[in-house]
Formats: sequence, structure tokens, C-alpha cells
Amino acid sequence: MPRSIPARIALGGGVLGLSLTVLNQWSAPQVAEPLAPALERAAVLASLLAVVLMLVGLLWERIEPVPPERASLNGLEGLELAEDLPADLRRELAWGSQMLLTATPAATLLLLWRGRLLLRRGLLADQPFTPGPICQRASSQGKAISLVDLRLYPGRDEFAGLLAGLPAVVVQPLAQDGLLLVGGWSARCFGRSDLLWLEGWARRLTDELAPVPGGAVGVEAERSVSAPGSG
Repeated sequence: MPRSIPARIALGGGVLGLSLTVLNQWSAPQVAEPLAPALERAAVLASLLAVVLMLVGLLWERIEPVPPERASLNGLEGLELAEDLPADLRRELAWGSQMLLTATPAATLLLLWRGRLLLRRGLLADQPFTPGPICQRASSQGKAISLVDLRLYPGRDEFAGLLAGLPAVVVQPLAQDGLLLVGGWSARCFGRSDLLWLEGWARRLTDELAPVPGGAVGVEAERSVSAPGSG
């Protein structure tokens, strides 16, 4: 059953029109001769129009789907950025991460490069992130893994260090050397255009990060308290 008001109106109008058409045929005068051709044609056309209107109501939400409801996420909103990176690279990471958080349904993101935490932004977890089997598989295959609904995956605890309770996560590898993880506000929130944008930025980062060595690194942290479910 359609949930939006326009879809319900279209479906109701189709049902009403079909019902009135059938009622009109039943109430026509019963005579020995068949019904007039004009009346038969009108009944057929009215029935077809009513059925089309019903189909429009049923298909309305496929054309304009109801947006998924945001999850209530708890975390500190802030930015953590590696201190010793070149200025141009720091600007690239700051710009790209801000675009992801504002132009896509991303709630948080994290960038690892050769074992180093270079960037965390958005809603931040209060524990460190450690890559697990899913991240390792993405790196070994060199392909992004999109977990559209974490409730369906038994390995979802791997992403508690990204942010607890995330509905969706995209694991985007940066060649064999890094990972870009993006957590979404709701299940199935990342569209094809979001994934393509993420893949393109990851390729650009892979080239720009090539001179950056691995190992531990300090980060600058800017955090502010964020209300649950805010974006």
C-alpha cells in the first residue's frame, strides 16, 4: 500500500473510477437488444483509465521513493587530521572530507594510509578503529565493499571503532596501501553517484599520498559535542 498522500489519492481515484464504471454498466436499462456501441466504448475507456490511475498510485513510490529515516547516532562531531602532512595535501583532505559530509549521506569518515590514521571527520567514535576481515578483503581485491545495511552482516562489530550503530558503511580501498571508510546516516543511503564520487576521490588520493610514509603519526583534533542524530 502506498504511504505518500499523492500516491494514495491516485490509487483511490482509480478504484473509485473503476467502481463507478462497473456500477454504471449494471444500472443500464435491461432491454432485449445489446447495449449501444457508444456506451460500451465509453465503459471500456473509463475502465482502462481507472486501471492506469491505480497503477500510477502503486508505482508512485518507485518513481519518488520515501527517503529512509536517519538513525540516531551518538558521537562527537569533529575533525582529526595528521599534523605532518604537506599543506596542499591537508587542504585536499579537508576539502574532500567536507564535500563528502555535505553532498552525500555520510555521517562519518576515516582515512588510513599504510597503517597510519591520517583523517577522521564527522561524528567520531570514542575508541580507535582496527581494520578487520572486511577491510582486508577490500584491500586484497582492490574493490570497494558497500555494506548497505549493517544489521544484515555478522561482521558488523568490525566498524564499532568507526562509529557505533552505523546503518551503512562503504569500504573504499586506496590501491593496496590505504582505506577510506565512510559511514552513512541510514540503510541503503549511498547511491551510485555517491559511490562513483568516492571511488574517483580515492584514486586521486592514492596518487597524492604516494610519498607519505607509514607508521604512527600524531593528529590535530577539533571536536565539538553533537546531539544524537544531528548532521
